[in-house]
Amino acid sequence: MTERPGDDLSSPLVPSDPTARATTAPGPAASDPTAADETVPGTAAVDAAVPRGAMLRADGVTLAYGSTVVVHDVALAVGDGGVGLIGESGSGKTTLARALLGLLRPHSGTIRYGSRDLGSLDRKGRAEFRRAVQPVFQDGSEALDPRMTVEASISEALTTHHRMDRAARRARVTSLLEDVGLDPAVAVRKPHQMSGGQRQRVAIARALAVEPRLLVLDEPTSALDVTVQARILDLLERLAAEHGLGYLLITHNLGVVDRLCDTSHVLFAGRVVESGSTRDLLTRPAHPYTLALRDAVPRLGGKPPRPSGRTEAAPAASGCPFRLRCPLATDVCRDQPPAAREVEGRRVACHRAEEVLAGVPNRPVSR
Repeated sequence: MTERPGDDLSSPLVPSDPTARATTAPGPAASDPTAADETVPGTAAVDAAVPRGAMLRADGVTLAYGSTVVVHDVALAVGDGGVGLIGESGSGKTTLARALLGLLRPHSGTIRYGSRDLGSLDRKGRAEFRRAVQPVFQDGSEALDPRMTVEASISEALTTHHRMDRAARRARVTSLLEDVGLDPAVAVRKPHQMSGGQRQRVAIARALAVEPRLLVLDEPTSALDVTVQARILDLLERLAAEHGLGYLLITHNLGVVDRLCDTSHVLFAGRVVESGSTRDLLTRPAHPYTLALRDAVPRLGGKPPRPSGRTEAAPAASGCPFRLRCPLATDVCRDQPPAAREVEGRRVACHRAEEVLAGVPNRPVSR
């Protein structure tokens, strides 16, 4: 049934699976002409990870809740096109997104909007930033006020950022709803009167209302079933092309970033462990954690994934943070934190990256 569905209802489910493209045959590794040859341990590779002219960039950002550091020395940038931020729950993805949206102040490092430090923007600069960079959160029902109709919710954004009379706002709301594939008649509904997919489309319409240049998409499809996910991904892909949007896509789903993002960063325990072309990361991972994420993707018609290593182990407090879960860990992984370095067109923080790329079999070793 998964290979040759014959029913009109089951046929759309197979191509809708967003993970279906995540494990295609390897392609040639891309080169990164901006990457530095080496990185000082403990310092983010800012020049390599952050291209010039990026709209939103993090340089050596560290974030903490009290004495607990949850994001360590991260460098990334978002400009035109899509950038993926991949990691399991608790890896620091959403905390970093909140900082990029200006909702959290970094403990150290800087976040820049264009050439300006986000923390030093004046009132006018903050208003400009909020209009240019818009979030779309995981659950549309949480992003929308349950007491407000769809029209009122979208109109609120228009009123905040644009001077429009009532007739112009209503026309704009109608245009936005049609743009995201909704019947304008839903404008009179409240969130509880719509499906999950409809609420997420309204959330996207609300973000687009202020004509942003960049979207921060935090798990935008994870609360939806597979067919609705596929429609939302189609929508995001179309809107990005039509409106010239850049976007940061935060997800644990490798199939989603494979479809929407040209470059990706893999986050483990608040640290970027691998960065590069999304296609290279998914077809030929150089970090054992990226490999584990890829191999955990369910395949239609295949055997259930069997993760290697100790999947329940917490990040190590010394040496490589992944070493307690890594089937390739050695004494050097215990004694020395790996510095990010260039390996075959991507940046990776792993002492044994070349062996991972070469397909060295997993074998238990001392930790």
